[in-house]
Amino acid sequence: MRTKSFSTMQCSIARTLEHVGSWWSLLIIRDAMMGARRFKHFQRSLGIARNTLTNRLNDLVDAGILAKGPAANGSKHEEYVLTERGRELAPVIIALSQWGDKWVAHDNGPSTEITVKATGERLPRIWPRRETGEPMQLSEVGMRRNENAPPIDWSNSEEDKS
Repeated sequence: MRTKSFSTMQCSIARTLEHVGSWWSLLIIRDAMMGARRFKHFQRSLGIARNTLTNRLNDLVDAGILAKGPAANGSKHEEYVLTERGRELAPVIIALSQWGDKWVAHDNGPSTEITVKATGERLPRIWPRRETGEPMQLSEVGMRRNENAPPIDWSNSEEDKS
């Protein structure tokens, strides 16, 4: 159960988490990237309760990340497909997968491998790069408050006083 909404925060990360912050949501997006389209596909893959899956799918549709429509084959079933907004989450899902493969992999190895479809080669690590494509050191990447964002004073915390 969510206790705080991030919808009014100016932070883009917080606002993104408002839509995809549930672990189920991220796994649904992963499955949609791998080709899952129907309710039963997501349920079979995730082992998720029907009511939870229904809620998460509806949230993702409402957020414009998935679109719900008639099945492509003309059957009576409805299908869920990633929208442009949803497809743009691909680097996030790939980065999470690559991080997990490196730091918290299952003893039997990862369950998925992210590859170039045509060649089968693994994708390179998602990492900040210059416009030229050259990888950057994390120490070269900056994050700063936008001038229109409310200021934050990190120096007045209780921890600093002790």
